[in-house]
Amino acid sequence: MAGSERDGKGGTRSYDAVIVGGSLAGCATAMLLGRAGARVAVIEKSPDPENFKRICSHFIQASAVPTLERLELLGPMEAAGAVRPRFHVRVPWGWIEAPPERAARGVNLRRSKLDPMMREHAAATPGVEVLLGQTVKEVRRSAGKVSGVVSRDREGVETVFEAPLTIGADGRDSSVVPLAGVKEKTHPHGRFAYGGYFEGEAPRHAPDASVWMLDPDWAAAFPTDDGLVFYAVMPTMERLPEFKADPIAAMCDYFDRAPEAPSLRSATVTEDGVLGKIDMTNRVRTPSMPGLALVGDAALATDPLFGIGCGWAFQTAEWLADSVAPALRGEADLEAGLRRYRRKHARRLNGHAFMIHDYATGRKMQPPERILFSGAARDPRAAAVFDAFGTRQIGVTRMMATGMPLAIAANVRYALGRRRGGVAAPGTPTQPLDVGSPVGDKGLRVEPEQVGAGVKEVG
Repeated sequence: MAGSERDGKGGTRSYDAVIVGGSLAGCATAMLLGRAGARVAVIEKSPDPENFKRICSHFIQASAVPTLERLELLGPMEAAGAVRPRFHVRVPWGWIEAPPERAARGVNLRRSKLDPMMREHAAATPGVEVLLGQTVKEVRRSAGKVSGVVSRDREGVETVFEAPLTIGADGRDSSVVPLAGVKEKTHPHGRFAYGGYFEGEAPRHAPDASVWMLDPDWAAAFPTDDGLVFYAVMPTMERLPEFKADPIAAMCDYFDRAPEAPSLRSATVTEDGVLGKIDMTNRVRTPSMPGLALVGDAALATDPLFGIGCGWAFQTAEWLADSVAPALRGEADLEAGLRRYRRKHARRLNGHAFMIHDYATGRKMQPPERILFSGAARDPRAAAVFDAFGTRQIGVTRMMATGMPLAIAANVRYALGRRRGGVAAPGTPTQPLDVGSPVGDKGLRVEPEQVGAGVKEVG
């Protein structure tokens, strides 16, 4: 890998862009800007080129696959063992499964393989330097704009990195955000997460991913490279003591009580064990200001329940690079490019973030969600719209305009079929479903939805 802890110690160095954070968002941005002709420095605090993010589902939504293809990463990822899953969602009314020909495919590859691969590809991009073991201590300003950063290596030597554009790509707990005085809003999170890699019998839908919306809890199985499966759970906070006491036993109990879920009791957890994350406060930051842009979780760190972090890291990197590359070549105004990026970031992600933050409180499903989820479990067309929204390929407005009418119609057909003596539309259940409760031994009886009372806005 080009770039090391020893590169460029001390003094002042000038670039077109300096990126703080050498993971998915930072390396993707660097690759795209380097290909556009910019000179880019990537500053990464870890001195280890094999370092990787340890608490992550690593699921990359289908919305980011075109970005991976543009970066020429999809082929190397598949060669490293990446799995290309569709996803299946178990709700109290059954499985939501889009028709295979319409179901989108994401990417699953462990971060232990993906993160080093990203740094290697970034360092091999002409114009890009990857500098390891550098911790940012100061954000510099000139004429009212951010003009670079000051970093310190592990021996205490400081280096000034000057650039017309500084990019924060250092994640949810970004150091750039407070140093630059970026505005931030937070939204509470009412769940916690535990997860780990297991070896054993493949889950029912492998190599596809399976998700259980247990209302209000959540669980998932993500088959990935080397025959491993990443199992994760996100219960509400009242169950935290049992998970802290024995995470593996608690996860086994959790999956035993989930409907149509695999048992973890015969599986073997890898040497990394089961890891937990308690504080998952949603963080919303202004994605750009004069001389500065934020990408990935540094700009928008939302509930990981929906598996959007990795995908949005790649997508925001692409949006930023396309917006500012002409300016870094001297062909356009940089601040105009940053404003363009900020508008696109808001247009593409704000609707998703609003709904995600509302559900992240740990609440149970609201009537519109119950109508949508039950209808998608009963109608393949509604399931296809749900799949497109769940994989973040369409926004909230389109999902509500197309998916909700289909879901309502499916529920009406279901209710009418029951009233006519149990004769329902093809593929529609004729009896209420018994769904195992995730928090008790008794089953939960789910009755048909009441439809026609109107749809209220979520949140």
